[in-house]
Amino acid sequence: MKESFAVIEPVADKAAAYFYGRLFAQNPHLRAMFPPAMDTQRDRLFGALTRIVWSLDSLDGLSSFLGRLGRDHRRYGVLPEHYTTVGDALLATVRRFAAEVWSPEVEAAWRAAYTAAADIMIASAEEDSRTSPAWWTAEVVGHELRTPDIAVITLRPDERLPYLPGQYVNVQTARWPRVWRPFSIANAPRRDNTLRLHVRAVPGGWVSTALVEHTRIGDTLTLGAPVGTMTPPSPGRDVLCVAGGTGLAPLKAIVEHVLASDSRPPRVRLLYGARTSRELYDLPDLMRMRSRVPRFEVVPVVSREPSYGGERGRLPEVVERLRPWAGHEVYVCGPDDMVEETILRLQRGGVPPADIHRDRPHVERPRGVCSHARST
Repeated sequence: MKESFAVIEPVADKAAAYFYGRLFAQNPHLRAMFPPAMDTQRDRLFGALTRIVWSLDSLDGLSSFLGRLGRDHRRYGVLPEHYTTVGDALLATVRRFAAEVWSPEVEAAWRAAYTAAADIMIASAEEDSRTSPAWWTAEVVGHELRTPDIAVITLRPDERLPYLPGQYVNVQTARWPRVWRPFSIANAPRRDNTLRLHVRAVPGGWVSTALVEHTRIGDTLTLGAPVGTMTPPSPGRDVLCVAGGTGLAPLKAIVEHVLASDSRPPRVRLLYGARTSRELYDLPDLMRMRSRVPRFEVVPVVSREPSYGGERGRLPEVVERLRPWAGHEVYVCGPDDMVEETILRLQRGGVPPADIHRDRPHVERPRGVCSHARST
């Protein structure tokens, strides 16, 4: 399988286009299950295939990934009978683009691997259906435009949405059916079941732009099941959060949880960065939290405003300047380049990789939203 897949990798775009063309030509009714534009879908298909093929030697991790994939497919309306149809199109695609190494043995390997993967996904989806709906509908009960391109949106799901602080949900708007994009939940679970999203309108982003510019109170959104592997820190450990832009959202949920979980919470420090002070869109609310809990410290950081009176500089530089951070559980969220450089400087400063948390939900291109799960 790996040998044949290596032949396909250089022509991944053509192979993915052929796969979907063949799938829809033979099963036109399936086209309605997919988004209008297929570029992102093709990327995700090949990304999933890449992970599966190159993880065949690590079955435990692969099973976990396939289980999540099966549960995630529920919101698209995928049924067990669809897997056979998809498998036929996949085998036809591999056979065509790996013709130079194709053999009965290669075909048997692909067929066996796909059948095993499909079985795991189907079983996971069926188990999940016993306890959770495929999706939730949620009413927009608050929409605050904090900057021209950032909105804080409050939602009330029609059913209780169980989640952990730091997780994210995939969101679909009526304006773009079948187009789902992930957004981090910006609060710890509440008794009234409401949740908040911090959304920046990405240039060319269908869902983010719809949420920021066209969504109104009273509208209804569709939410997928909460996902994300970040968990709150161990009790008693001091916490450092480093948030760039709307990467603040999952960290705010973590902070709320930590501060409310103990009568004497650990020390929590949040470095919250933006280019200018006007872009620190949630600072007033953070300062209100700070006034209620003395062990919570907020450090605003601005990188492109020479007259700013507080901490100035790029977030990774400020993190390094304010060290040491050894002994802290660290959470880093924001643009990918900021996250990568911050983690590098933290490790260089003595923070073990196991104490640094991040995640990478797929987001609308061209820029990421946040990174927030344990490093692997």
